Amino acid sequence: MPETAAIAPAIVWFRDDLRLADHPALARAAKSGAPLVCVYVLDDLNPDIRTLGSASRWWLHRALQALDTALAEQGGSLLLLRGDETRAIAGLAESLGAGAVYWNRRYALAQRTVDAGLKASLRQRGLTVESAGGSLLFEPWEVQTGSGGPFRVYTPFWRAACKLGSVAPPLPAPAGLSFARLPAQLPMRATLEDLKLLPQPPEPDWAGGMRDAWTGGEAAATERLTHFLARGLHGYAEGRDRPDQPATSRLSPYLRFGEVSPRQAWHAVQAAEGSGREKFLAELGWREFCYSLLYHYPDLPTRNFRREFDDMPWRDDPAGVSAWQRGQTGYPLVDAGMRELWTTGWMHNRVRMVVASFLVKHLLVDWRVGEAWFWDTLVDADPASNVANWQWVAGCGADAAPYFRVFNPILQGTKFDPKGDYVRRWVPELAGLPAAVIHEPWKASAGQLSAAGVKLGRDYPEPIIVHEDGRKRALAAFATLTGKDSA
Repeated sequence: MPETAAIAPAIVWFRDDLRLADHPALARAAKSGAPLVCVYVLDDLNPDIRTLGSASRWWLHRALQALDTALAEQGGSLLLLRGDETRAIAGLAESLGAGAVYWNRRYALAQRTVDAGLKASLRQRGLTVESAGGSLLFEPWEVQTGSGGPFRVYTPFWRAACKLGSVAPPLPAPAGLSFARLPAQLPMRATLEDLKLLPQPPEPDWAGGMRDAWTGGEAAATERLTHFLARGLHGYAEGRDRPDQPATSRLSPYLRFGEVSPRQAWHAVQAAEGSGREKFLAELGWREFCYSLLYHYPDLPTRNFRREFDDMPWRDDPAGVSAWQRGQTGYPLVDAGMRELWTTGWMHNRVRMVVASFLVKHLLVDWRVGEAWFWDTLVDADPASNVANWQWVAGCGADAAPYFRVFNPILQGTKFDPKGDYVRRWVPELAGLPAAVIHEPWKASAGQLSAAGVKLGRDYPEPIIVHEDGRKRALAAFATLTGKDSA
């Protein structure tokens, strides 16, 4: 009897979707019946694709490790390639004699350009190529104004999105996957260690605090979501602004790398009981809005959304930036946030707004400086949310009203960290100060400072700028933009 022809393998290209459940591309590939090759490509050569920051690379290492383990439990593995994405996937398809390639969509312009070009060239070679939406609740082109354009303000955007219909239910992880046998030699193949995502000697091991704070992978993401539903959802709307309380979901890095999907989070929260449901879902909506902005305004990462800010008189202040980065500004809430970031790769959202406002408004430093620092130090440095949120705080972004608002770090501290517990954790040199003065230690009496073992200027810095002086300077800078047109 004649031999049955072997079925050509199908490639599943994992990107920012490092999970098995609710993975449309994987589900479609599995349904095809073809043996699978699951692959991740680290492209740090394409100058148009932004290289991951250090903290994100650390997270990626653990996420890839967890995904490989999950695939191994079904008899497969995660193939790692390093180099230009187009060459890597095209070369892999040729080497394997693949019949199909599947992936979930990306939304930054450079990545969309890669995907479109690769899809066209592979289809010309006779391959089936399918892309799916697996990273958002709604595709950016689905949410439009009445005139058919993109929204520039969040509230009408989210109102329109919610009118599109119910969010599709998440897909289960496919079972019984079959995998193709890989040849011993493949171009651009790498091991996880070859990718050098972790701190490399002689570089110091700066990731100890992150290892203590986080566990990566799909299983950890599911556990984190379950914990939030049980412990954090009730009261989320009020508690989420309190950095002294464990009231946030801490799902952001898992969403960033797709270890949990927004559809999974959406439906899990919808099915739960708790007073914070609508607020949490609205936060998912803000993430959708940020991706809509990135898709429709592809220069968002580098250009002011409001073009009149191109004339903003930013200051060059290396000493101020360094003090801000090191958590040595003399403002305890700002310094606590920056030290939490450096240690854990994460910062409470309320504090992110305060520290960002301090840099761009008190110090009058270009928002792109702060955005780059966050990109390098955050484990959840998201290509859409990071830049959109920095522009929002700076006043030059979408929905940034009032754009001239200057957060008072003292009042923010007394309101959202009233007992000073957050400051005491991250600025331990001030731990002995009473709550009444911990957010403005320069007002502490000599006796209070002595009892706490604090000498300002020695143990903790004096403020690098007086709040009211910084506020006046920022407002004066904003006044120079009055009357200029925005694009």
